[in-house]
Amino acid sequence: MKIKLPEWSGSIVIALVAAVLVGAMYFISLKRRVHELNAPAPSDERARFELTQPQTPAVKTSSAPTRIFWQSATHANMLEATSVDLPLASDPVQRATQLLDELITGAPTAPQRTVPQDATLLAFYLLPDGTAIADFSDSLGSGIPSGIESEQLAVDSIVQTLHAGLPQIRQVKILLHGQEADTLAGHLDLSGFFSVPGVPQVSDAAPLQR
Repeated sequence: MKIKLPEWSGSIVIALVAAVLVGAMYFISLKRRVHELNAPAPSDERARFELTQPQTPAVKTSSAPTRIFWQSATHANMLEATSVDLPLASDPVQRATQLLDELITGAPTAPQRTVPQDATLLAFYLLPDGTAIADFSDSLGSGIPSGIESEQLAVDSIVQTLHAGLPQIRQVKILLHGQEADTLAGHLDLSGFFSVPGVPQVSDAAPLQR
């Protein structure tokens, strides 16, 4: 026995199917919107953000001859200037690091080395009055032969090498691992400032605080 459906039942079925399709489309659209809200910012936004960040200026370098002071090969306990071509940076801190690294590692022969090979420059500061502060690792003192002559030679080579590459330096203060030491290796007094030969010492240099 066949049941005859009312004529309006077909319209209801069509309406229900349409409602389901509309709901599905709305759900897909809503899902896409949620995904967009959770997604990272567009690449152009990231690019604009990166452009607003401060950029570290490149350190300019130029190859130029400078003098490095090692122990003389012919005269004991005397320094001898050797001209060396180095790609020196324009920044004083970078340049001081380059100069002292060459002094430590580039001696023509082992007997001409004035500074222990494992010594390291930890920090360097150059004050407006021409005072330089060079902070070395402890090995500068522990690795050098104890004695007033060897200690004085080491300090003089540091001071004169720095002044040759940074002529504005008038005097140098040497620290060991951030601290003001009494002596370098038991003899040479490190409590004061070391003047560049031929350059007047800065008379009003303030003492460093321990």
